[in-house]
Amino acid sequence: MIRINATLTPPPYLCRMHLKSLLAALLLTLAGAVLAQGAKTSAAIDRPPAYLLPGEFIWTPEAVPAGPLVMVISLDEQRAYVYRNGVRIGVSTVSTGKVGKETPTGVFTILQKHKDHRSNLYDDAPMPYMQRLTWGGVALHAGKLPGYPASHGCIRLPFEFARRLFEVTNFGMTVVIAAEAEHSAELAHPGLFAPLITQPVIAPQTVPRLSWLKAFNWTPEKSPLGPLSILVSTSDRRVLVIRNGIEIGRARISVAAGAPIGTQAYVLLAGDAGVPSAVVPNRPRKIWQSIPMPGYAARVGTSIDPNASSRVTVAPEFAHLVYDQLQPGTTLLLTDAPVLPRTTGRSMTVITSDDE
Repeated sequence: MIRINATLTPPPYLCRMHLKSLLAALLLTLAGAVLAQGAKTSAAIDRPPAYLLPGEFIWTPEAVPAGPLVMVISLDEQRAYVYRNGVRIGVSTVSTGKVGKETPTGVFTILQKHKDHRSNLYDDAPMPYMQRLTWGGVALHAGKLPGYPASHGCIRLPFEFARRLFEVTNFGMTVVIAAEAEHSAELAHPGLFAPLITQPVIAPQTVPRLSWLKAFNWTPEKSPLGPLSILVSTSDRRVLVIRNGIEIGRARISVAAGAPIGTQAYVLLAGDAGVPSAVVPNRPRKIWQSIPMPGYAARVGTSIDPNASSRVTVAPEFAHLVYDQLQPGTTLLLTDAPVLPRTTGRSMTVITSDDE
């Protein structure tokens, strides 16, 4: 009779292959977790941003404890840079919109914050530490970072970086999204408005919502608190003042002849320049940080003129009213493109404030 031993011992090489497979699966699982959550702690402060791996970040808010915040997101670098009072306090890897779902470029403000938000567009997907930039679905939030654009238009951040950023931001904080960006924060003194003129300015008849009998509208009571966003369009011959997504002021402007201005963005810093303002002589001159807006300037076809704002004039009463409302964090955007009703070109959003 033939006996068959039912206990089979696999060859050693099969055991080794099985262990290798298990180890590979474990490593893939851990890698997926890292991509999903990102680094738990900040990388060294002297790490060059280009050497940050997907999910890594640098966070040093203690470098500047107070002051207005600005965030610049570079789509080509897949990096986010955070400045406080003109000094960089954070850098993070990001994952932005993929082909067909590109993240829009432009100047935005934080419209809404929700720590435990879930998407109402994409199958209730979790979006921890969500900070909304548009009502159409673009936001900052924690998410998976594979090292390349992979989102549906949002800006994904490492979980820990998103948490820390969420803790320090406020509604109305400026977020700049650029196709190309350089991040040496430069100080500038754009002057806000030029020495002012009192003669009436003829405005295009195609621009609505401004009485022909008035040089400006001013209703700060519609939104009494928070930093301002000031949009100056040489095309529309208008300056718009927006607070918390609500327009509180609008005035006609005149623009002296000269080369195209392009698009320039500034944020107001704390402190002053130590000299009188050219606009309001009994007030100190403000200090503005220039926010680089390359890419769009190149499409205009000229370099940005640092003295461009000196070509803009507006009613003196309006300039005084705006000056008295300025505070650190105020954003000033000067552009040749239209700002009415909402955009400054085919692919650049200036601000999205209406709840759609």
